[in-house]
Amino acid sequence: MTKKIFADILAMQVIPRINSQLAQQLQLADWHQSLGIITLTIDDVGYTAIDESTKKADVEVVYAKSFYAGAAHASGPLSGEMIGIIAGATPDEIRSALDAIEQKVHYDAYFEEIGEGHAIYAHTVSSCGSYLAQTAGVPVGSALAYLIAPPLEAVVGLDVALKAADVELKVFFGPPSETNFGGGLLSGSQSSCKAAADAFREAIERIAQNPLDAS
Repeated sequence: MTKKIFADILAMQVIPRINSQLAQQLQLADWHQSLGIITLTIDDVGYTAIDESTKKADVEVVYAKSFYAGAAHASGPLSGEMIGIIAGATPDEIRSALDAIEQKVHYDAYFEEIGEGHAIYAHTVSSCGSYLAQTAGVPVGSALAYLIAPPLEAVVGLDVALKAADVELKVFFGPPSETNFGGGLLSGSQSSCKAAADAFREAIERIAQNPLDAS
């Protein structure tokens, strides 16, 4: 029996028209006139959500970073575990993108708690937007298995997932990440990505039940 762990959105802010000097530092395109900035308590949920926004509004992800050590050691009450910045031509586009982020965070993307404290992310992205497509080096609209777990569990789980389904490891997040996790992005058909995510979850369930089994 797993427990769903949803992220909290800590802050969302809109900059209707970005200062030209800051735009230069962020390496924005000429049409990037407005920004949306968001922080969340779970970074991988945040990355999934900002990717979703690129499918629902005419925006691009221009900045996305995890914070070291995670939300439990955040630098301030609104910092959380990651910051994402999206850019578009108008504030209305940004607000549409932020609405899409809220929907994804509140209803679809979540970590799972397995056993005693094994928090994992075994999420199937049925059709990725421009952000995850660029990250994984796949065409927009591709399916991905987004798999994250604590360090040991991540390595074992990825191996099982890759053997269980017709998928390709496109990105390896070698442990420890900034938040002391690990994992990867796997590409394939939607059904293959779901099978990989299921196998990843099942492998970590086995580890949680018997962590010292070296057979």
